[in-house]
Parts: sequence; C-alpha cells; structure tokens
Amino acid sequence: MIRTERLVLRRWRPSDWEPFAALNADSQVMEHFDRVMTREESDALADRFVARDRETGYETWALELPGEADFIGFIRLGVPTFMPAVEIGWRLARSYWGRGYATEGARSVLADGFERHGLEEIVSFTVPANVRSRRVMERLDMTHDPADDFDHPMFPAGHRLQRHVLYRLDRERWRRSSC
Repeated sequence: MIRTERLVLRRWRPSDWEPFAALNADSQVMEHFDRVMTREESDALADRFVARDRETGYETWALELPGEADFIGFIRLGVPTFMPAVEIGWRLARSYWGRGYATEGARSVLADGFERHGLEEIVSFTVPANVRSRRVMERLDMTHDPADDFDHPMFPAGHRLQRHVLYRLDRERWRRSSC
C-alpha cells in the first residue's frame, strides 16, 4: 500500500470490479479508446491486470479516496505487449477528474518504479488528442520527442486512434524533479 497526501494506492479487492466496470462503460472516460467495455470485457481486463502483475512484479494500484470513495480508478506500471518498455498509465472516474489525483498518484507510482523496481526509464503514451493525460505526463516532468511517436499496432492504418505520442522519464530526470 502507498499513501499520498489525499490517496491510498492499494491492491485490488473483489469489490473493485463493479466500479471499474462503470468506469470502463463511461463514454467520456473511454473517449480515447476504441470503445466502451461491457461488464464481461471489463472483468476480463481486471483479471489480466492481476495476472500480468503476478508475472512482472509490477502493480496495478487501485486508487482510494479515504472518507469519500473506495475506488476512483487505477494507476499501473506494466509492460506493453508490443514495446520493450515499462509504461505508466491511469484511468479515473470522470467525477474525480481535474483534482490532481492522477498526478499525485502517478508520482508515487513512479517513485515505486524507480526506487523499488530499479527502473532506468518509464514511458507513457496516448493519442495526441488526449490533452488531459498529456498534461499529467508533462506535470510528471516526462518529455515528449515527436521522433518517438508511433502508430499503435492494435489499430489499422487510418484509424482515428492509430497515432500515439510517447513521453519518457528517466531515473536521473525523475531524481532531479522529485527533489
């Protein structure tokens, strides 16, 4: 478990699957993904997160807002299937957007990645239009080089979500920015 000023980042509980499904069924939350998810698809994704965490040793952290909500979303470190990197990603319920929770939680997850896991670099990526996530990446002091942008292999040529921007944060830059 990780505690921040306002959040608790913890392992998932069976009770998290229902609010996770609601999050994944929200068209605004899923705007920059290919579609909203059914309950079955959402449950399968949560199951994959748990299984991959066991395999990789990284964590998909459930975000809890003490005194207000047991589950507002997640932040995770993971290994993309198509790229040799460790990625940080997040998804929060719409009612918790704009309050700095993604940035606050992600800072702690980055620290976990660099300190406990000894990572040299962590990346994050999204579609160019996902301004909210890009702002979080920038607040985390991640850097964007357009030469690193790529076409996501999950989407066919010409698909509106094919192009992705990639942000990076290496251990040294993280150390300097976290002081």
